[in-house]
Amino acid sequence: MFAGIFLKSYIEERAIEMAQYIIEHNATVRQTAKQFGISKSTVHKDCSERIKTINPALAKEVRKVLDVNKSERHIRGGMATREKYLHQRG
Repeated sequence: MFAGIFLKSYIEERAIEMAQYIIEHNATVRQTAKQFGISKSTVHKDCSERIKTINPALAKEVRKVLDVNKSERHIRGGMATREKYLHQRG
């Protein structure tokens, strides 16, 4: 019973920390996953679903950053591909 309570509070704390990290650093899900050493799907679940019940105000803020990142990801992908090919040539 006690371990279940600890695990739940750990997950809630992790979700809050990740949401704050995303907001403060304007970070992507991938960057956040790397920083915290967890999977992208865990970051996404924590910051899209769990955080809503833990801290709705924080959830709105992190959602704004994630939405901007999502709308810009095709641009970042194109820039990464461009850099890759520029470095291969020279």
